[in-house]
Amino acid sequence: MTRHLAASAALLSVLWIGQAVAQDAASVPMPKVDEVLRARLPEDIRAAGKMISVNNGSFPPYEIVTGTEMTGASADLTDALGSLLGVEIEHATVGGLPALLAGVNSGRYQFAFGPIGDYKSRQDANDFVDWVQEFVVFGVQKGNPKGIVSLDTACGHRISVMAGGSAERVIQAQSRICQEAGKEPVEVQSFTDQPSSILAVRSKRSDAFFSSQAPLTYFVAQANGQLELTGIGASNGFEDIFQGAVVPKGSPLGPLLSDAIKVLMADGTYASIMKKWGLENNMIKEPGLNLGGDLPK
Repeated sequence: MTRHLAASAALLSVLWIGQAVAQDAASVPMPKVDEVLRARLPEDIRAAGKMISVNNGSFPPYEIVTGTEMTGASADLTDALGSLLGVEIEHATVGGLPALLAGVNSGRYQFAFGPIGDYKSRQDANDFVDWVQEFVVFGVQKGNPKGIVSLDTACGHRISVMAGGSAERVIQAQSRICQEAGKEPVEVQSFTDQPSSILAVRSKRSDAFFSSQAPLTYFVAQANGQLELTGIGASNGFEDIFQGAVVPKGSPLGPLLSDAIKVLMADGTYASIMKKWGLENNMIKEPGLNLGGDLPK
């Protein structure tokens, strides 16, 4: 995995997010309508003047869902996309990734902006418009009393993960590796949402939360000094992780969204929004379709 992160950079991100979340979304100028891109929208979307982007709950700092309102980097970026394409983009929330994908593929929702993890097994039914790169690290109690800095050091400890996610698969495999080496297995604690997982660490019911670095950085910043990140700069069982928007397989929205995001990257909107939310280390140079590799074994 390409690793360009350092502990100092992560610390700066934590400090930056604490300041950035207070900024007004209006501080990022919205682009003008690109009539060429707008003309490529399916006729029913142009006639309706809107699209619905579905999410599966809070994934800060990308998606922060409060009631029926969503803020965060993804909300700002979809506002910019809507401005560029000349349509309103609404947000809907469902429970879990399977429901999200089913809603997109049934046509109930036009797309999910995500970012959603892009893996080859998921590309059979969907196309992914990747616009960020992610990393997987540990969120631990301040001072890291259990000394968890890598998968090898997770043996014998209580590790919380998101149920059904790729991190759960990796930590379960690590538990078997621990046992084969004559060590205590990992006690894998699976939760349905990220706030519950991070609360388990803060309340000392879990020793660490193994998850994506961007949301973990956000949670650490909100934890009043109770938490810190470890495992930064290590592969932690993953190859390059790309995440992005999801559309039905073969949908014309895939190439269109990719080209629209390229415009937002070229005019500086993408960088402004990503930096606003402390996500500069997750930026990629240009979007791409189906860049993801295999899920960890």
